[in-house]
Amino acid sequence: MKIAAAQISCAPGDLDANIEKMREFASRAKQSGAEIVVFPEMSDTGYSMPAIQKYARRWKEGVVPQLQLFAKQLSIAIIAGVSDRDGERIYNAQAFIDSRGNLIAKYRKTHLVTAAPLDERPVFSAGDQFVSSKIDMFTLGMTICYDLRFPEVCRKLAVDHQANLIVNSSAWPFPRVEHLRVLALARAVENQIYVVIANRVGTDDGVMLCGSSVIVDPYGVILAAASADREEIISADISKEVVDLVRERMRLFDHRRRDLY
Repeated sequence: MKIAAAQISCAPGDLDANIEKMREFASRAKQSGAEIVVFPEMSDTGYSMPAIQKYARRWKEGVVPQLQLFAKQLSIAIIAGVSDRDGERIYNAQAFIDSRGNLIAKYRKTHLVTAAPLDERPVFSAGDQFVSSKIDMFTLGMTICYDLRFPEVCRKLAVDHQANLIVNSSAWPFPRVEHLRVLALARAVENQIYVVIANRVGTDDGVMLCGSSVIVDPYGVILAAASADREEIISADISKEVVDLVRERMRLFDHRRRDLY
């Protein structure tokens, strides 16, 4: 299966412009032969707390129906970070839409950023469950940005959900660009899984986002990597057989000390 990560910038609060860009990049991913494309965090509103508070929509009214439409038109599966207004609450969410346009999974970010100027707590409510879904030969675990810093998230997905592919929609800032690559490699190696990160570029509310989207295989090999400062698509072929081979050669899940942890 070929998977792509779309590294884009967004216009805060301009949902029409952002959805049109997502359509363009989904089309480019399809033309490259990808069967699934991953978009960054808050691709609909931009990563701006005032814009999110003003423009976040219920899923049936926001960009999700449009994503479903062009997923079906292009025959490509789409994973995208989007806003999710539910009554008085707003969630930082991720939608998984299959190539027939069906919404098959929704994940709400479980770990909210607290560091200024990116404190999410005044705007977002935290999700309370991890989510995975089947696609082709893979069990895909869904994560968003800051979740990557918590090894328990990917380990829970790998062990309890049997995930062999983790996708991460991100709006990771430049001051911590080196952390993004290190954490992606660590999560892949320690869980013997593919990790796909689609990160943003551009500047939202004075915060510069660092790009550097990446696809890492279960042995820690970087299959594709993006620049730090421009929009682009990266893609790679991934295979369950590679996961099985790596896990057979080093059976680390069999060697976990369940009596200790």
